[in-house]
Amino acid sequence: MKFVRIAILIPLFITLGYLGLNAYQSAKAYESSTAAIAQASDASGLAQGKLDHLTSIISFGWIKDERRDTLVELEKEQALYQKQSLHYFYYFLALLAFTIVLSFSCTLTGTTLVLAMGSLLSLILGLINPILMVTIHKEVEHLGDVILSFESKGIMGSVYKLFESGENVVALTILLFSVIIPLLKITTLIFTLLFKQFKFAHHLVNFFKHLGKWSMIDVFVVAIFLVYLTSNQGEVSRAQIQIGLYFFLTYVILSMITTMLTQRVISPSSHHHDLKMP
Repeated sequence: MKFVRIAILIPLFITLGYLGLNAYQSAKAYESSTAAIAQASDASGLAQGKLDHLTSIISFGWIKDERRDTLVELEKEQALYQKQSLHYFYYFLALLAFTIVLSFSCTLTGTTLVLAMGSLLSLILGLINPILMVTIHKEVEHLGDVILSFESKGIMGSVYKLFESGENVVALTILLFSVIIPLLKITTLIFTLLFKQFKFAHHLVNFFKHLGKWSMIDVFVVAIFLVYLTSNQGEVSRAQIQIGLYFFLTYVILSMITTMLTQRVISPSSHHHDLKMP
């Protein structure tokens, strides 16, 4: 039965990785199409657009307004990629929930290991996907709504940019609490579950208890991160949450459950008998 469960769980995790990859690709495509629209909607782009539209009217449509047609096509692609990225995330979440429910037929260790692997995958996807898109608008007479700037923010990309701009304290804080500690936490959990029969695994109980104090710091830091990215803007700022944040929050929830179950697995009271999940 153990090999049957493994044979079922491995394809499920491969499919989860495939869905996560597709969500990432769709999110990046959405980011690219949004950046192209923002570029076409800056002051020079809008001015050129009005000139092209006027030329089309004067020529009675003989000279087509190709810029407008391109913009309409970009907006269609933008809506499609946004919908696709969300759908892939929902598929990922549904399959992950099914995998966890299926793991209830395993031992407590097996269930906890499935949760840990799901946490790790969610964390990786949360780190590489964009978490926030910010556009700065300003209403300009004769031109309309001008986009002054556009930026797509992800945790890893933003850490790199913060280091480049000299914001070392902010960059190190985000890197430590949103990247290093979460990765250390979940990989240590997996390591402990795989080698729980060895004595050294039980010495990690205190480590988990201390680490539990930091369980919500990653959420707190990301919240500050979002505020930091959207603050200090001189004009009207519009921020849009992206799927990277949803993946990261999925990791946070799963990792907290995994930590609690791991303590049960390696605690002395449960060391001699591996409980069955209901």
